[in-house]
Amino acid sequence: MIRLFRSKIYIAVVLIVIIVTTGVVGYRILSDMSWLDAFYMTVITVTTVGFSTVGPLGPEAKIFTVFLIIASVFIFGFAISVITEYILSRNSLDVLKKKKLKNMIASLSNHVIICGFGRNGNQAAERLKAYKRPFVVVEKDKEIIEKYGDGVLFIEGDANEDEVLMEAGIERARYLITTLPDDAANLFVVLSARQLNKNLNIISRASLVTSQKKLKLAGADQVIMPDKIGGDHMASLVVMPDLISFMDELSLEGEHTTNLEEVAIEDFAEHGEHKSLRDLDLRRKTGCTIIGYIAPNGKYTINPEADLPLQPKSKVIVLGRPEQIRKLNEMFHI
Repeated sequence: MIRLFRSKIYIAVVLIVIIVTTGVVGYRILSDMSWLDAFYMTVITVTTVGFSTVGPLGPEAKIFTVFLIIASVFIFGFAISVITEYILSRNSLDVLKKKKLKNMIASLSNHVIICGFGRNGNQAAERLKAYKRPFVVVEKDKEIIEKYGDGVLFIEGDANEDEVLMEAGIERARYLITTLPDDAANLFVVLSARQLNKNLNIISRASLVTSQKKLKLAGADQVIMPDKIGGDHMASLVVMPDLISFMDELSLEGEHTTNLEEVAIEDFAEHGEHKSLRDLDLRRKTGCTIIGYIAPNGKYTINPEADLPLQPKSKVIVLGRPEQIRKLNEMFHI
């Protein structure tokens, strides 16, 4: 639709250029005016302002002026109508777009809210896309929204404002990731989010070690320091290069490259009663190996024993090749 209006505007501009050129050349030939006087006569004629003429007009010039006025009325009327229609339609499209965005966000539940779309926020969004997890991004930089707007649900505004978080559906959200570059800004977001949703799982970025404790006291469940993680990773590549390279191969990226999966015990309930890890028998059924167990209280057990009893609301971490992980997901409808 926008392209159609633009083509009409181009036509209107071309017609205006043609009528002005015709007027200038016509007055130049018929009344022997200078180029400046011919241009002046053309402008006051097509705009119908009623200023006095440069000099006396002959019969041919008067007839030419009549036709020039009639033609310019239609052309300028067409141009004004096209521009007006374009402006009104653009406003209507913006309203419809915002209404559609609002309805899409209103339909979300258990989604993720990302505050800030810098490097960390962008990376988080890409990972969530790979896992097909619904998310909303809160960003106040309009240029970033225009650049990445396609395929991403953006809320334009400051994440420190409660109204903006409410618009992002924080009351229905399950996770909030705040990746703002300033620790103080992240602190305010964590405080606001925790007040608005007591059950929200909040993950915050931090630049300074001294900010970690403050963010956790404010209500953050996890605090991540990207610079520290990056430095540790590079140092580990020096100390244990092969082990770290192997761990980097354990991809969590998406549907066709995943090597690790987190599975809730309840996902196995439809396939019989399982009292222990041995009862699950995942190695024989899918080829996947259970490498970790997460108790309901959050305690981790690495390489758990086969006879470890399973508790409600616990989880297992499984390792396998991508095709084995897919078989696991298909078998248990995960």
